[in-house]
Amino acid sequence: MSDLSAFPIASKWPAQHPDRIQLYSLPTPNGVKVSTMLEETGLPYEPHLVRFDHNDQFSPEFLSLNPNNKIPAIIDPNGPGGKPLPLWESGAILLYLADKSGKLIPADPAERYETIQWLMFQMGGIGPMFGQVGFFNRFAGKEYEDKRPRDRYAAESRRLLNVLNQRLADRPWIMGEQYTIADIATFPWVRNLVGFYEAGELVGIGDFPHVTRALEAFVARPAVIKGLDTPHRG
Repeated sequence: MSDLSAFPIASKWPAQHPDRIQLYSLPTPNGVKVSTMLEETGLPYEPHLVRFDHNDQFSPEFLSLNPNNKIPAIIDPNGPGGKPLPLWESGAILLYLADKSGKLIPADPAERYETIQWLMFQMGGIGPMFGQVGFFNRFAGKEYEDKRPRDRYAAESRRLLNVLNQRLADRPWIMGEQYTIADIATFPWVRNLVGFYEAGELVGIGDFPHVTRALEAFVARPAVIKGLDTPHRG
């Protein structure tokens, strides 16, 4: 039986299955990357809902695991060397789970780094830019009379979508026939852009048919369907 008592977060979210990976998250684009990855790999895990409406992410217990007060975060009780490993930042978690499971990242070194390249493309570009579009199109920013900030981020999002569309023009997934962590990182954000952020028309999503085709294939996967609702909001 694993002992998680050294982690203050375990006092706020007690583990019913302490031998499993503990996931602290919410079904946002970054959150569902990790829940989907866990479902795809079959690694045993236990999800815990971090409620933003309760400011759980600012609680001392959560900050003890992630001082950046963002979801997702995990504790793997069986980390490297058999020791517990706390980890945050969704991209880092995806890489760790890929290595732990031996799945969803190419074994070939060159292809591995190419996959990481596209993972970084999502982390550094798609996530931040799509998030800004969401702010200016759906949330507080939509009240701003000056539409130049919105239009700037929409234009950059179109540019990023065009890069992705060209990449997908002759392949089913970002890395070709092999579905990888690059897809798991990217498509939750595309889904949010055209869905929750209601920005499909703003960015002209119809101009990127290869992106929408891959998005449809992504959301149809059983592991993705489960991951999109984990942790369940109740």
